[in-house]
Amino acid sequence: MARIFITGSSQGIGAECARQLLDLGHEVVLHARDQSRVDATLQANPTATAVVTGDLASLEDTRALASAANEQGPYDVIIHNAGVGGGTPAAVMTADGLERLFQINVAGPYVLTALMPPAPRMIYLTSGLEADGAWTPEDLQWTSREWNGMQAYSDSKLHDSMLAFELAARHPEAIVSAVDPGWIKTQLGGPDAWDPVELGAETQVWLATSDDPVATTSGQYVKRREVHEPNPIVKDADARAELVAALERATGVALP
Repeated sequence: MARIFITGSSQGIGAECARQLLDLGHEVVLHARDQSRVDATLQANPTATAVVTGDLASLEDTRALASAANEQGPYDVIIHNAGVGGGTPAAVMTADGLERLFQINVAGPYVLTALMPPAPRMIYLTSGLEADGAWTPEDLQWTSREWNGMQAYSDSKLHDSMLAFELAARHPEAIVSAVDPGWIKTQLGGPDAWDPVELGAETQVWLATSDDPVATTSGQYVKRREVHEPNPIVKDADARAELVAALERATGVALP
């Protein structure tokens, strides 16, 4: 039996990951954005061990979330699933002065990673759109470019893949994977997506629990249990170091 923490697990792929892992007999700690979502989160997965709360659009909330999650640990697996899409017509700045999509999709998992002990297995959700992501270190938060929501989303998923590969390089004792779940029928994926939510969760569940050689090899980009090549910048150690440095400046949190 493993103890597993899943961010963004009140609905969608995260909730389905939790359901499948609970059905397999594992202990799962769920995450909801705020207290108003706790009841619905537990209704979806009533046998979960606990629900912790925190809005990744707030650095204060994210730090508190890391603390609350640590109280429920330690974990055998952490799945960084939480994220938002790129459908906004304009860039939105948070109270922390960060672009909202960047803060939730990239700074959020970065801060949690920095403030939580490394788990033996860590899984970061990316997207096939990371292939279209552009490495623009001089403007990570779209302060000088004309806003393009889908490009910003693609960029954020590129950054998530980079973060996963950087953690794999820094922690050879752990198994760290980046996962493309596919285009899934969820609130984020939309009604035109062609894959069911069960399929969107299946690879993460497998990576969390399997002894298969692919599932136990770190530093890979995985989709449907198969290894794929990520955006080439993901394997650029200098670019990854530049991203980590930018995230440290933006959040005030250093990556150990």
